[in-house]
Amino acid sequence: MDKQFQSEQLSRDEMHDIMRQYDRESAFREFTGGMRWLIKLFAIGFTVYQLYVSIFIPPPEQILRAVHLAFGLGLIYLLFPIRRKQGNSARVPVWDWILAILGIAVGLYWVFAYEGLATRIGDLNNLDLIVGGLAILLVLEAARRVVGMPIVIIAGFFLLYALYGKIMPDFLQHRGVSLERLIGHMYYTTDGILGVPIGVSASFVFLFILFGAFLDKTGVGDYFNDLAMAIAGKRIGGPAKVTVFSSALQGTISGSSVANVVQSGAFTIPLMKRLGYRSEFAAAVEASSSTGGQIMPPIMGAAAFLMAEIIGMNYWEIAKAAAIPAILFFAGIWMMVHFEARKTGLRGLTDEEMPNRKEVFKKLYLLSPILVIIVASSMGVSPIRSAIYGIVSTVLVGAIRKETRMSIKDIFLAFENGAKAALGVVAATAAAGVIVGVVTLTGVGLKFANGLLEFAGGVPILTLFLTMVASLILGMGVPTTANYIITSTIAAPAIIQLGFPALSAHMFTFYFGVVADITPPVALAAFAASGIAGSRPIRTGVESTRISIAAFLIPYIFVLSPQLLLIDTTWGQALWVITTAAIGMIGVSAGLIGFWLRPMNVLERLLATLAGLLLIIPGLLTDMMGIGTLTVILLIQYLKNRRGKPIAA
Repeated sequence: MDKQFQSEQLSRDEMHDIMRQYDRESAFREFTGGMRWLIKLFAIGFTVYQLYVSIFIPPPEQILRAVHLAFGLGLIYLLFPIRRKQGNSARVPVWDWILAILGIAVGLYWVFAYEGLATRIGDLNNLDLIVGGLAILLVLEAARRVVGMPIVIIAGFFLLYALYGKIMPDFLQHRGVSLERLIGHMYYTTDGILGVPIGVSASFVFLFILFGAFLDKTGVGDYFNDLAMAIAGKRIGGPAKVTVFSSALQGTISGSSVANVVQSGAFTIPLMKRLGYRSEFAAAVEASSSTGGQIMPPIMGAAAFLMAEIIGMNYWEIAKAAAIPAILFFAGIWMMVHFEARKTGLRGLTDEEMPNRKEVFKKLYLLSPILVIIVASSMGVSPIRSAIYGIVSTVLVGAIRKETRMSIKDIFLAFENGAKAALGVVAATAAAGVIVGVVTLTGVGLKFANGLLEFAGGVPILTLFLTMVASLILGMGVPTTANYIITSTIAAPAIIQLGFPALSAHMFTFYFGVVADITPPVALAAFAASGIAGSRPIRTGVESTRISIAAFLIPYIFVLSPQLLLIDTTWGQALWVITTAAIGMIGVSAGLIGFWLRPMNVLERLLATLAGLLLIIPGLLTDMMGIGTLTVILLIQYLKNRRGKPIAA
C-alpha cells in the first residue's frame, strides 16, 4: 500500500481524541505508577471472577449479579471522572474514592447479608433501605459518566412516574408506590437493577466482550480491513465497498457503533476522500455501515443474548432470524455505494494501493474463532460455553504465527481490556434495570401500548410508524444493549398486541433503536465519522439516513412478512421474500441516487423508487407490479445507452 495514503491515516492519539469526544466509554483516566497497577489488578480480578463463575458452579443469581455490579461500579468511579473534560487527569479525587468504595459495598452487601435478605423480603430494615437507595443513585451516576445523560433522564422519569402515578394523564395513571416499596423492588428483587439485563451482562455479554478483546490482541480488527480490501478494493467504488464489508465483519465482535466508526473509519474515510468521495458521503458510508454492525449476528451488539432471555427463545434461533435482515441491510448500503460511484465516476484501487492478496488470504485462519462460536451455537452449545471455546480457540489460532502469538502478558492485557470494555454494558444494563423495574411494578408498558394503539386507531401501519418514531427517540444517545432494553420494554408491546410475533416486534424496535445512532439530531456514529472526515455533522447525519434507507424499510417487511425472520415458513417462501426485497432495494437505491445503467431523469427516479417499495411490500400483486415497472425502466435505460454514448462502467 502506498506511503502517501499511510501518512493520511489517523494516528492513535487522533483516534483516541475522537473516541473521547463521541464515545463516553472511551473518556476514562489514564494512570501511571502504582494507580495503574491497582486498576490493572482490579480489572483482571473482574475478569477472573467472571471466568470462574462461568466455568465452575455459579453462585445464586442475586450474588452473581451483585458482585458483577460491585466490580463495575468500583472500576467506573475510579476510571471515569465526574466531567468528561477531566479525563486527562491521572488523579482520583477523594469523592470518587468514596463513591468507588460505596459502589463495591452496595454490591457486596448482597454477599454478606444474603440469608437475611432472603428471609425478610417485603419487610426490609432501615439499613436495607439505605443500601438500596444508595445503589439506585450510584447506578444512575455511573450510567451518566459512562453512557451519558439520555438513559439517566429516561430512568429518572420512570422513577418519578412510579412515585407520582396519581398525577399522570388518564391512560398512564396509577395509584403510585411508596419510596420504601420502590427501593425494595429496585434492589431486592430480580425485576430491577439486579434483573434480567444485568444478569445477561454477568453471564453472557461479559464473555463475548472478553472474546473481542482476545481477537483484538491477535490483530483481527486490522485483518478485517485487509480482507475487505482484498475482496472489494478494485471494484467500482472500491474504498466505500471496503468500508461496508469491513464494518459488517467488525460488527460481529463490536458492541458500539461509535467504536466501530473510529476503528475502521480511521483507515477507510481518508482512503475514500483521497479517491474523490465527498467528505459527507465518505463519513456517511462509514457511519451507516458501522451502525449496521450492531444488527449483524452472531453478537448484535450483545442484544441477541438479551433478546433470547426476554422473549424466551434459544439464542441460536435469534441469530438465525437476524441474519437475512442484516444481509439485506448491508446489500442496500452496497447498492447505494455502487450507484453513487458509477454516477460520479469514482474508481477502485490500483494494484499499488492494494494489499498483497496472497498474504491476506493466507491469514483467513484468523477468523476461525468466530466460526467456532457460530458452529458451537448452531449445535446447541450454550452461549457461555460457546464464548469460552471462542476465547480458547483465539489463543490457539494466534499461536500459529509469531506476529499473532499471545504471550502471558498479552493474555492478562486482554483480561484488563475486556473488563474495561464491559463497564459501559454494566452501567447501561443496571440503569436499564431501573426502567424495567418500574414497568413491572406499574404496568406502564401495557399502558403505553394501549395509548399508542388508541392514538393510531388500531391501524397496523400507523402503529408501526408511531412505534418507529418512539424507538428512534428512546434510542438517541443510548448504547446498543440499553436501547434494546428500553425500546423493547416500552414500544414492542404495542406491536405484539396487534397480533404480530414477539420476535418481529422486538426486532422492529431494536432496529430503530440502533438506527438512532445515525438519525439526526443525536446521531453519535455520524458525528464521530464527521470528526474523522472533517465534514458537517448534521449534513453527515442526513446523508447517513439516506444511505441507510434499507434500515428504515426492512423492519416493516419482517413485521408484515415474518418469513424474512424464518418464522413459520419454508425455505422456498423465505427465498421469495428475500429475492423480491433485494430487487426492491436495487430500485430504491437507483431511484434515490439517480443512476442505474446511466443517469436517470426525475420520472425514472420516482418510478424506480416506487417500484422498489412495491417489491419490498409483501404480496404477489405488489411484487408483479414492481418487477414490471423496474423491467420497463431497465429496458429504457438500456435503449438509451444503445442510442447514445454509453456510460463507462
